[in-house]
Amino acid sequence: MAQPDDMFGDDDYPAYTMGRAAEITGASQDFLRRLDEAKLITPFRSAGGHRRYSRYQLRLAARAREMVDQGTALEAACRIIILEDQLEEALQQNQNHQHQRQTDAA
Repeated sequence: MAQPDDMFGDDDYPAYTMGRAAEITGASQDFLRRLDEAKLITPFRSAGGHRRYSRYQLRLAARAREMVDQGTALEAACRIIILEDQLEEALQQNQNHQHQRQTDAA
């Protein structure tokens, strides 16, 4: 099991309750539920069944709220964010692959 100090720096650790997540993102709890329904974020469930959110998920929720506030439909905002996230991951993998090739060539 991870030590408490390790969890403070873990963007994927589900540290935030729904109420706190809503407060941090400036969104309603209903909005967070809708993001779950739209498959943008899937919160961890505690033993009691309560939703718990990570910092990474809160960043996605805040971005979605921002886009919806600017007039983008929720479903479209979620799809855009998912595609942006996939692109960022692919670019990072490509950069790592190129770095590994350069290291292997040296």
